[in-house]
Amino acid sequence: MPVVVVANPKGGVGKSTVATNIAGYFASQGHAVMLGDADRQQSSRLWLGLRPPAARPIASWDVGDGQVAKPPKGTTHVVLDTPAGLHGKQLRELLRSATKVVVPLAPSVFDIFATRAFLDELAEQRKASGLQVGIVGTRVDGRTIAADQLQTFVKGLGLPVLAELRPTQNYVHLAARGLTLFDVAPGRVERDLQQWAGLCRWLDS
Repeated sequence: MPVVVVANPKGGVGKSTVATNIAGYFASQGHAVMLGDADRQQSSRLWLGLRPPAARPIASWDVGDGQVAKPPKGTTHVVLDTPAGLHGKQLRELLRSATKVVVPLAPSVFDIFATRAFLDELAEQRKASGLQVGIVGTRVDGRTIAADQLQTFVKGLGLPVLAELRPTQNYVHLAARGLTLFDVAPGRVERDLQQWAGLCRWLDS
């Protein structure tokens, strides 16, 4: 069963946005999805509370102190949203359950430096266990120096960049209604869906 962990010890990089949209993608493919929230802020769980009854179902899953229990029978796909400051035993517990790890990374020199040690640790896990790890650039404006810095940083990691997501109010407006890019007419979010295409292929692989 695919278990996708969305993680970055740096706060404010878009983990919940990425996690909820991954769950929305799986749901749009007809999968029985559970969205777990190991973050004390419970952003993903609050988002689920906003989700309209007519939307494709995504079940909530309580993840206490990073302890990942076996999901209920019938679940086919799990997405785990994780807290800032994730490290040590809690990180190891979550990685043990993961089949794939998605690391949202903002194009800021502060975010890049704050994430370096975490990415090095994931790279070691990748070598040791074959864990699949990919990076998602968030709030990336390709016209900026910050975007160039992100590209330069990532090239030295040996990890794939699965997507570069633009800064757009689409995510904000959809999240406020408990929705994702995959819950609305494709024509409304066509550019954003194009940016997600590579990530979706990786999730399905």
